[in-house]
Amino acid sequence: MEELKKPDALARLETCLKQGPQIDLNTEHCLSGGMYARTIHIPAGTVLVGTTHKTDHLNVVCGDISVSTDTGMRRLSGYCVLPTRAGMKRVGYAHADTIWTTVCKTDLLVIEEIEDELVEESDQLQTRQHLISTKELKKMEES
Repeated sequence: MEELKKPDALARLETCLKQGPQIDLNTEHCLSGGMYARTIHIPAGTVLVGTTHKTDHLNVVCGDISVSTDTGMRRLSGYCVLPTRAGMKRVGYAHADTIWTTVCKTDLLVIEEIEDELVEESDQLQTRQHLISTKELKKMEES
């Protein structure tokens, strides 16, 4: 897994994962006092690649997951708080069901605008894929 620190290896993994079946991570959003919390529910056995963050933020993790960190791969078991610096893109493997909450500072109130503000590849977020699917479904219903 140490090779995944290299951007080209991470990109190859991401391309490979996108070709396989996708799961719904049940993204939840919470806004309060200039903070945004984004929670995903990662089932055991899931391999995932995140997006590149534009800002520093905190992650609150409960479960058992191996993830890339600023210092290499690290297994997080139980309850952990993990800081992330701007520019970080994580890869992970959930050994058990895991809840992952990312907490960021923002003055925005619209989720899509917040996503654009906080990550480089916002169009690749699962919430955006769901929006696309919903729009396509609506078009089909109207036809």
